[in-house]
Amino acid sequence: MIYHYVNKFVLALFCVFMCLGVSLGLEVHQSHSDLIKKPGDKVQIFCSHDKTDYTLMYWYQRSPGDTALKLIGYLYNQAVKMEKEYEEHFHISGDLRGVAAKNGSLIVQITGHEQSAVYYCAASYAQ
Repeated sequence: MIYHYVNKFVLALFCVFMCLGVSLGLEVHQSHSDLIKKPGDKVQIFCSHDKTDYTLMYWYQRSPGDTALKLIGYLYNQAVKMEKEYEEHFHISGDLRGVAAKNGSLIVQITGHEQSAVYYCAASYAQ
């Protein structure tokens, strides 16, 4: 029997501010708004912002029918910390060091319907 999976990635902008004051000038940009991929494909989602002292970039997943955001992992400067359940099929990369604009990415290896979700990128000041 052959199973066909269609995975829909709905990507949205999501900013988290974990410092004492909220920076109203920060815009987090995330690539793609809607993707449909098949098992075996890889999807790379990009995230960027111009707040040079925000050296933390978080990636979250919200599955269909679920209101909770699940932390996939985060990038601090260029060090990556992944949550255990996401280590096999997800990869975070980027370099948030220095005073240039910040860029990072999330790569998702499509294996089945479990990756069909909304993915969020968030930026924060490291305290």
